[in-house]
Amino acid sequence: MICPTKVLYTDLTKKVNEVIDEELLKIIACPETKQDLVMAEPELVEKVNILIENGELENRSGQKIENKIDGGLIQKDDRKYLYPIRDNIPILLIDESILLESVS
Repeated sequence: MICPTKVLYTDLTKKVNEVIDEELLKIIACPETKQDLVMAEPELVEKVNILIENGELENRSGQKIENKIDGGLIQKDDRKYLYPIRDNIPILLIDESILLESVS
């Protein structure tokens, strides 16, 4: 028997991985720290979107985030900020990043 949770997780992972091209991921970096970036886990993207939907999340510039994200990029080493991905475009602006501490 197939576990529906596993299927859902696999589908979410596939969707997130399709959001950004692997070659692009190899060459972009955090605009602030220059660290490599990695894809955010589907569970984290889901948490972020729930907070956005509830009007409870702000970006680093203090603006309330109104539009859900398709995925996110996180600094590989310190995992402090998430840079949103919308319409397959990574938004690598420091002011648009999301402090992950506010998501936990």
